[in-house]
Amino acid sequence: MKSELLQKIENKSFVVGVIGLGYVGLPLLHCFVEKGFRSIGFDIDGSKVDSLAKGKSYIKHIPSERIKRAVDSGRFSVTTDFSRLKECDAILIAVPTPLNKNREPDMSFIVSTCEAIAPHLRRGQMVVLESTTYPGTTEEVMVPILEKNGLKVDKDFYVAFSPEREDPNNPDYTTETIPKVVGSTTPDGLAVVDAVYKQIVVRTVPVSSVKVAEATKLVENIFRAVNIALVNELKTTFMKMGIDVWDVIDAAKTKPFGFMPFYPGPGLGGHCIPIDPFYLTWKAREFGVTTKFIELAGEINTAMPEFVVTRVMEALNEVGKPLKGAKILMLGLAYKANVDDDRESPSYHLIEKLEERGAAVSYNDPYIPAIKHTREFPRFAGRRSVEISDNFDLILVATAHNEYKKIDFERFTVPIVDTRNIVRRSKGGVYKA
Repeated sequence: MKSELLQKIENKSFVVGVIGLGYVGLPLLHCFVEKGFRSIGFDIDGSKVDSLAKGKSYIKHIPSERIKRAVDSGRFSVTTDFSRLKECDAILIAVPTPLNKNREPDMSFIVSTCEAIAPHLRRGQMVVLESTTYPGTTEEVMVPILEKNGLKVDKDFYVAFSPEREDPNNPDYTTETIPKVVGSTTPDGLAVVDAVYKQIVVRTVPVSSVKVAEATKLVENIFRAVNIALVNELKTTFMKMGIDVWDVIDAAKTKPFGFMPFYPGPGLGGHCIPIDPFYLTWKAREFGVTTKFIELAGEINTAMPEFVVTRVMEALNEVGKPLKGAKILMLGLAYKANVDDDRESPSYHLIEKLEERGAAVSYNDPYIPAIKHTREFPRFAGRRSVEISDNFDLILVATAHNEYKKIDFERFTVPIVDTRNIVRRSKGGVYKA
């Protein structure tokens, strides 16, 4: 089985399937197409499939021209028909792994995907999970489902884990230029998954087991979550002392060793940092371990929207206005600058908390003209981005889009609460948060 797959990879008759055509799966699919491999994209969302089949993108930083080139190559196809998985030699899974209401891992997307694969699994395939999850998922959750049709792992098919490392719209790093960690359950499986990803990335990093690969992704994002929590705590501490934490970080990062800059914000957003640490926290309980450091970082970061609301109240109080009844314009709905990605965005929590206190919140975001349905905030669906004007009682900067950095904030007469350190106004009335 190993030699057959390696031979297919070498002569480019190897067929790659990617399940989940979002921010991770779609770039992955294109990489294989562009390296000369026939590739099939699978998604349950028919509108995505229809859009891609027409050569149109639904993700801002992936241009439609790239999709059209893939379609025209003849090596690219997309479908909702999972029976076509039989055509694939490798099946790469890139589906969401959110938390449920109790902040426990929601494995439903992985489970349902594996259940969709199992009836079509054939001998000589490799199934690779890219979705971030807790150590043990590949062997404890995936394998039992995939073996339901009578095939046996490492005898009839291989499994592997290779954590995604996408950073949407980062001009310095793309799917191809970020080293790829790969882990499998046997040396033969590792050799195959390593060969697969070597076709598209600058470097692969084989590790000793799937659990090591699964844990690697968690460590990467826990590191970020903990350090962001640290600077968020320093922000609130230094603010009491009359010290600007942004100035402190700018000075500290001139040290060429022993320091890495992280920046505060209104809360955590995106598909990784607000979620991934709690996957390890949950799994650690099975072993009787309490991850105090991770949980403390989570408490600090999740408290940031409340801190921002307090700053909004203080800013309004300075001009004699109560929060109840105040009209607030929030700049930015995306969780990070210059993307159209609003997953887990703290902006939603800000809207919710401000409106619970009686404020009327409008938003502007050049990348998100209308709010789509979300699992946690379905009631906001349909709201639309409004024009930036002075017809509000306060402006709240939640995302550092480049478009906002070009605004002349001098023209506004209302208080501005700035959570991203982008506002420059000589006449005052700017409140860091």
